[in-house]
Amino acid sequence: MGDKGERFIQSLRDNRNVWLFGKRVDVTNDPHFTGTLSTISALYDRNDDVQTAFLVPNSLADLEKRRAAFEAWSLATSGVMSRLSDYARSRLTGWYANREHYRQYDGQFPDKIQAFYEGAKREQRFLTVVQRDPQINRSADGSIAAEELGLLRITKKTSEGVRVSGAKMIGTSAPYSNDLIVYPLAKWGEEQKEQSSMLLVAADSPGLHMICREPFSSNAAGDHPLSARFDEMDALLIFDDVLVPWERVLLHENPDALWSIKNDKVSSGLAYHQAITRLQIKLEFAAAVANEIAETIGAAGYLHVQEKMGELLMQCQTIKALLIASEAGGQVDAYGTYIPDFSYIETARNLGAVYYPHALEVIQLIGAGGLIQTPSSVSDLHGDVSHLLQKYFKGAGTDAVTRTKLFKLAWDLTSSPLGSRHELYERYYAGDPIRNKAGQYLAHDKERWKTMVERYL
Repeated sequence: MGDKGERFIQSLRDNRNVWLFGKRVDVTNDPHFTGTLSTISALYDRNDDVQTAFLVPNSLADLEKRRAAFEAWSLATSGVMSRLSDYARSRLTGWYANREHYRQYDGQFPDKIQAFYEGAKREQRFLTVVQRDPQINRSADGSIAAEELGLLRITKKTSEGVRVSGAKMIGTSAPYSNDLIVYPLAKWGEEQKEQSSMLLVAADSPGLHMICREPFSSNAAGDHPLSARFDEMDALLIFDDVLVPWERVLLHENPDALWSIKNDKVSSGLAYHQAITRLQIKLEFAAAVANEIAETIGAAGYLHVQEKMGELLMQCQTIKALLIASEAGGQVDAYGTYIPDFSYIETARNLGAVYYPHALEVIQLIGAGGLIQTPSSVSDLHGDVSHLLQKYFKGAGTDAVTRTKLFKLAWDLTSSPLGSRHELYERYYAGDPIRNKAGQYLAHDKERWKTMVERYL
């Protein structure tokens, strides 16, 4: 482990409250976290791409530089790690670039976010964005108290800062983050202003509890190659009377300001530019696995398999084209920031919720029963009956060890707990896919369509 990776690990040795299986754990030495932390620390050591997410793009070249860095991290993790902090850093960079817009809501906002941005960049802090409310009662109509719904809210203001209680989900990568950027997605009114704050919360804040889901990690990289390296832990964050100092309270009790934060074009443009770059790499990886399976079992010559592989290729190329179009169609805003065209990014994001599950389905259709019928472990191929296993687990021109490793990789990607979690993530990480598609339609300028039709009317 190099100096940068070691510093990252050391930064997590604090008083954070991370709970797993009912016990408080130290993420730096708990076996359920070591694989992921090893991956992240190696990325810190490998290159300076960790800093590129903090780059405020002033030109197309800057935006392309950001994409190149995101591609490098995504290729290193096959797109499987969705929250390597470059998403949250991009969010922060967008708000920082657009900070003067928020002076109208709070005159201290520009200075506060600049100080945090500069510190996070200098210290290479690992950041996580947490927005969503706990699923206690989704049928609530506003008559149920915020406390009963578990909504994060300010309960007290002091000279030191604000005290908050409530919960937030889903804190992906929160257990190994340095800071959490917390704000609501809902459009609150004045009557809910105590829930309308944007906070920068230190991960080791007293009273903050991270309740982890069941881990999908593994210590057998040969049998679970993705789960062993890339299990991004998700956690429910419970704020039990947590003090947030005033310098970390970016906005408070201001519903209009928080709605503007949620819809910030610069922050959303830069963050989802990263997300779509990762999606494209992830789709390519899925296509590569599907192709390798088809060749390994001698199915690549079948027309229906070629058709399915053609679909996966078109998915990859469509997302790549939309990504390039968003960059080429970008514009410089009033503050000199070059922002990608969000219409193309939004299209790619909405397609991703359909494309990724389809890619997993194609792998399952091609691999079929072979995904199930593998040895219990790759090590079985070197046991007492290895001569039999070597004969009956081989592929078309592929030895049994290589074929078994491939099918275990495919299982980990499509059907393991980690794989199932990722399918769910790609469907819903950006919110309700139905609402997203409807919102894209409602926001579209339809005058061109009307003109095309009116000539016949």
